[in-house]
Amino acid sequence: MNVLLISTYELGRQPFGLASPAAWLRGAGATVTCLDLSREPLPHEPVRSADLIAFYVPMHTAARLAIEILPAVRSLNPTAHLCFYGLYAPVNETYLRKLGGATILGGEFETGLVSLLERLLKDQAVAAGFSPAAHACRPEGRRYFVQGEPIISLARQEFIRPDRDGLPPLSRYARLLLPNGEKRVVGYTEASRGCRHLCRHCPIVPVYNGVFRIVQKDVVLDDIRQQVAAGAEHITFGDPDFFNGPRHALEVVAALHSEFPSLTYDVTIKIEHLLKHAQHLSTLRATGCLFVTSAVESVDDRVLGQLEKGHTFADFAAVIELFREVGLYLSPTFVAFTPWTTLHGYIELLRCLVEMDLIEQVAPIQLAIRLLLPAGSRLLDLPEVRRRVGPFDESALVYPWANDDPRVDGLCRTVQQLVEEGEKRGDSRRDIFGRIWALAHEAAGFDATALPDASDRLARAAIPYLTEPWFC
Repeated sequence: MNVLLISTYELGRQPFGLASPAAWLRGAGATVTCLDLSREPLPHEPVRSADLIAFYVPMHTAARLAIEILPAVRSLNPTAHLCFYGLYAPVNETYLRKLGGATILGGEFETGLVSLLERLLKDQAVAAGFSPAAHACRPEGRRYFVQGEPIISLARQEFIRPDRDGLPPLSRYARLLLPNGEKRVVGYTEASRGCRHLCRHCPIVPVYNGVFRIVQKDVVLDDIRQQVAAGAEHITFGDPDFFNGPRHALEVVAALHSEFPSLTYDVTIKIEHLLKHAQHLSTLRATGCLFVTSAVESVDDRVLGQLEKGHTFADFAAVIELFREVGLYLSPTFVAFTPWTTLHGYIELLRCLVEMDLIEQVAPIQLAIRLLLPAGSRLLDLPEVRRRVGPFDESALVYPWANDDPRVDGLCRTVQQLVEEGEKRGDSRRDIFGRIWALAHEAAGFDATALPDASDRLARAAIPYLTEPWFC
């Protein structure tokens, strides 16, 4: 059976979400083609010849892009079995089924895809032998299918080494830029999935609901080995929180550093966990970690409380000082525009970044992110959120909302445009920040003070970072 796995967006990374199921499906006898549409055009022949087409939708942008490309895929192959898998599949089940999705899989999806493959193979065998009784459920010759796999599976899996055969080479993905101007080829793997925490705005929560699952250490290391052999000089760990299981994480990086002492890496860890496990920060640094991404989200404790982030602004400030002592860089991410954002509050976010000397450590897109309210969001439990939202917009995959102050929504749109234009020109983070600084003050009717001189501060080139900005 011909299986086509499609990724539309994976943050500039070679998709683990294609490589892992490809290994499982090939092991079950399927002929698998992997397409990463963020790096290659849609080819006609693999689409036409596919019996099963499965879209990987781990995030909002990926799901929107998959929906956009679906008509072209269907025009090339109107009869293939259509599947959507990943975080954004089960929460959008109703709409995806309207679009023709016959199978929806979330959570630990590899076993579900293999089960689906086996059922389709049996269906093919029955059709080849044609039995009137077997076809009684297919009126007018149309195919009929009822999903047998759980829509969300949190079962513990024994992972196998991902099969990256057929994916674009690592050299075509985001690079790591070092302070000396050197660019390194970046690989990507996952040591765990899910999350122990229940942050209200997080899209992981409706699927995993506080559960996390590890990828066995030997599998993680084997995946890293094959990527190093393919040219990787740096590894991004895509775990939602690398310290959900700190012992497992530390064992992985210790083994990684022992085998590849010159290999560097980056991880994502909650502020809460960085404080709780502060004694391990030096271990991260010693084993090759260059920077840690952390979803700070806000510098306003009221907003952090609404999101149930589990940390305060003071905690964030404490982590910054810990990182400077250890010699690590923190790459903070934010949801700058929320229903609680005010013009004054937005300026306060910018002011904090200036005073904490973080301008160069924050990707400009982080100052333009607007809160998404996907299906299943725990934020909808809050009465003040429910009163602000409109009916669910299936095509946009969100509940629309508006700020009480229309000037804030207007500022958001302008900042988004400013960041996009600045990134296209290749402007520095400080230059883009300066324009946002002036724009925000103008929107609030304030005079913008001059930013501190960059000459006595960290230059943009002094911060290691990936060349494709983090998004969602």
